[in-house]
Amino acid sequence: MTHCGYCAIIGAPNAGKSTLTNALVGSKVVIVTPKVQTTRMNVKGIAIAGETQMVFVDTPGIFKPRRRLDRAMVGAAWAGAEDADAILLVVDAADLTANARSHAANDTHAILQGLKTHKKKIALVLNKIDGMKRTDLLPLVEQFHAEAVFEDVFLVSALKGEGISDIAEWVKARMPEGPWLYPEDQFTDISSRLLASEITREKIYLRLHDELPYSSTVETENWEERPDGSVKINQVITVQRDGQKAIVLGKGGATIKLIGEMARTELETLFGRRVHLFLFVKVREDWAENPEHYEQMGLEFPKE
Repeated sequence: MTHCGYCAIIGAPNAGKSTLTNALVGSKVVIVTPKVQTTRMNVKGIAIAGETQMVFVDTPGIFKPRRRLDRAMVGAAWAGAEDADAILLVVDAADLTANARSHAANDTHAILQGLKTHKKKIALVLNKIDGMKRTDLLPLVEQFHAEAVFEDVFLVSALKGEGISDIAEWVKARMPEGPWLYPEDQFTDISSRLLASEITREKIYLRLHDELPYSSTVETENWEERPDGSVKINQVITVQRDGQKAIVLGKGGATIKLIGEMARTELETLFGRRVHLFLFVKVREDWAENPEHYEQMGLEFPKE
């Protein structure tokens, strides 16, 4: 008898959800940066253990939204939890231990209150425990246990891959009976075009600073298969102001060239073939208010 189900991975921004997702899947299916709110949409990563197929749903960070895009991201995260058979709440243990009143702590508290209305199988993942003392972690574990929400607690370092197998076993045991939803060799539900856009957006987050990454989006406008087995990809980076366009381009086009080289190198590794990547930048002040962009990201467009 086969088993298959969904496990939503939720938490405050920058808790390490995407790193955990990639570790559980065993392949890079979602982008990762040190900046908060990197993930903008739900991305499914698929893993198989024996006769069980586990579909991990990496979700955007849950926080107090300010913009329309924020509201769409938070709504997507809660929708992913609602539709799941099991939930992993990921918490940055180091941050909570060092600063009990941080934004992440406040966001996590709000998420906990929301989870109390979910009659789901939920586990707590205390992440980023690298170098932390057990004496510092135990009070945190007791604090969360007192919430009476979690079936189990895992202490992990998603970045180093420590404790991942224990989480996978917990999830596997909670997947319902049923047929597999995806082919055996498929490891994500997003298209190659969308994955390529995400990889380029990751490089923008890694290379540019301040608010600019949050004011930009990337779209794969053209995907051309070539006779020699390579692929030509045209992408458009959309920003909100002319000054931002100048920053993305850089002096003499140096910045966009570097972003392109970084993205192309990773795409060639992911796709296992030569990639010809061409990047263009355009200004559209209202892109974050355009329903089409939300549809491309798989997000619902908030009415207000």
